[in-house]
Amino acid sequence: MPAMDAMLARYQGEIEEKSSFLEQLVEEAEKAGRDLSPQEMEMIGRTRDRINAINEQVDPLREAAKIATESRQRTEQIADQFRIARGSDAVRQVEYRSAGAYVMDRWRAGLGMEEAVQRIDLYHRAAAHQTTADNPGLLPEQILGPVINFVDAARPLVTAFGPRNLPSGSWSRPKITQHTTVDAQSAEKGELVSQKMTITKVPVTAATYGGYVNVSRQDIDWSQPGIMDIIIGDLASVYAQKTEDVFGDALVAAATAAGTGTTIPTGPATAQAIASAVWSAAGSVYAATKGQGALVLAVAPDMLGLVGPIFAPVNPQNAQSAGFRAGDFGQGVAGAISGITVVMSAQLAAGTMFVASTAAAEVYEDRIGSLQVVEPSVLGVQVAYAGYFAPLVIQPTGIQKIVKTP
Repeated sequence: MPAMDAMLARYQGEIEEKSSFLEQLVEEAEKAGRDLSPQEMEMIGRTRDRINAINEQVDPLREAAKIATESRQRTEQIADQFRIARGSDAVRQVEYRSAGAYVMDRWRAGLGMEEAVQRIDLYHRAAAHQTTADNPGLLPEQILGPVINFVDAARPLVTAFGPRNLPSGSWSRPKITQHTTVDAQSAEKGELVSQKMTITKVPVTAATYGGYVNVSRQDIDWSQPGIMDIIIGDLASVYAQKTEDVFGDALVAAATAAGTGTTIPTGPATAQAIASAVWSAAGSVYAATKGQGALVLAVAPDMLGLVGPIFAPVNPQNAQSAGFRAGDFGQGVAGAISGITVVMSAQLAAGTMFVASTAAAEVYEDRIGSLQVVEPSVLGVQVAYAGYFAPLVIQPTGIQKIVKTP
């Protein structure tokens, strides 16, 4: 039975770990305000199949353990009854229903009543104490899941601009560089103005991002919680961090440098100074994109720490913002300033803040997801995670930097 108990405990721990893993996947998707990705659906299906397989193993074991326990209890009860019938008081146990019953037996024993003396003697008889230190071989090592993992797989910038399906390894996006023209006629029958339209191509080349781990078969079979789901989940999270970092770097590198209007003056920042810089950047973005797309104010974690306290969420009447709450500090949409959505991305370098139109840049992606191959010669399984990713800046002046001077 100890081996059966250990196996049931191991299965129960694995079910709890799998359930926590599913909750974590759904929580990350809900936090980012998105649907579950194909890769996440694949992991959910694999986890569900494993839980079903565990239940098929556990049900017969639980039934057998129940039957064995009931049989053992009935056998012990019958044995005790036979021992009592034979007068073997040494094996009997004395249990008093109340403190009053114990006091009465003490009084009767003081009067010399033999049965009371025997009961009191059995009740106070010294016993050898068995502790866990005496049987470490029967105590299975318990690991409480889920695994602690401080990683945020959200991609707020990629989500804000909306990833598009990647058509192939390289392609081009058409962009108008010269429009036709219209002007007043010089005179009746005078020749109208004429100007041709020119359309250029903006080349795009996708890069492949991925990583792999070679896991021993023993680690897969013996680890608790299951190592494969943890590794695949971590590879997917790190892939998300990397691609968010690549897209953020592309936007920052192409962005127009801050000018007089988009520089927050030296000294303590004020709500008026920040709002003024945001409005100035929004005007420049409009001039570049003519109102196409949605405006986004992207900030690094430290800049959200600068902006947040200035726009307090307390009685914000007639204010530029409804305010920010420190309890909601995290990646993704954090609030708004002058109606422009504030998006915090942990992958942006410290001090980064810019206003951009979602029409000024695009992002393309095709996730390969997880791939596995068995290595029989070394009893290993090689697991990889990869995807094709391509950021594209179409209009650099549609991305305006905001800086804070010391």
